[in-house]
Amino acid sequence: MTIQVGDKVPSCTLKTMGAEGPEDISTEDIFAGKKVVLFAVPGAFTPGCSLTHLPGYVVNADKIKAAGVDTIVCMAVNDAFVMGAWGEAQNASELLMLADGNSALTSALGLELDGSGFGLGMRSQRFAMIVEDGTVTHLNVEPDAGVDVSSAETIMALL
Repeated sequence: MTIQVGDKVPSCTLKTMGAEGPEDISTEDIFAGKKVVLFAVPGAFTPGCSLTHLPGYVVNADKIKAAGVDTIVCMAVNDAFVMGAWGEAQNASELLMLADGNSALTSALGLELDGSGFGLGMRSQRFAMIVEDGTVTHLNVEPDAGVDVSSAETIMALL
């Protein structure tokens, strides 16, 4: 079942790229006591994700944070090495590049995408959510292949 507005983000351990390599990070570490914008993409370095989705959040990071957001998270079902390299390539230093390599959080949220027809395996649907102290206050899941309801601009209007 897909997570809904008003639900708590499930407890999971994910990875992020640290100075010494991949590091564990829990959903509690990410969301507890904070206002967080989390957006998810089907895959790092893919066209829509690299040309439109992530750049919108990179360009608008200061405005999003000025609206009271503590952390902007970009998540994909990729490993921490890929997410770290993608963040560097996209100048995403203001964002937390979160690796959900085993699809633990994506599956717990009920937002999986079967990309096997494209050779991608199980991935995340494209979505964005606003989370306050671990509770989802807004959830926008893309109904089709574009970047519209989960774009930085759309989320900024909700802050």
